Amino acid sequence: MVYCVLNPAVTEATIRSTICVSGWTATVRPPTSYTDPLKVQQMDAEGLPGPVSAYEEDHRVPLELGGSPANTLNLSPEPHPASYSKDTAENAARSQVCGGADLRAAQAAFVTRWLAPYPDYR
Repeated sequence: MVYCVLNPAVTEATIRSTICVSGWTATVRPPTSYTDPLKVQQMDAEGLPGPVSAYEEDHRVPLELGGSPANTLNLSPEPHPASYSKDTAENAARSQVCGGADLRAAQAAFVTRWLAPYPDYR
């Protein structure tokens, strides 16, 4: 089972003042002083190989779709280059939602597609 946490400030009613505002994610993104030590801790706990620099501490439900910025259940180390291709999908999904697609449906589809290879995420 995959656990993710949503940002309660992002709803269908608030997307025009949150995720659809250019630059909004920068206002909620946690600092690397928080995510870097978390990445190391999670890599150790999960027994992930390789250097820390080979991973990005990534949001399971992206900020672009209303994922929780700092909740550890919405953050996990993701290897490069997979994290880079996921960035493109995050932006595309955000564009769809801001163009009228249902937010909750887009979140569910994103989680299903991108987290399916990680069934042990909790």
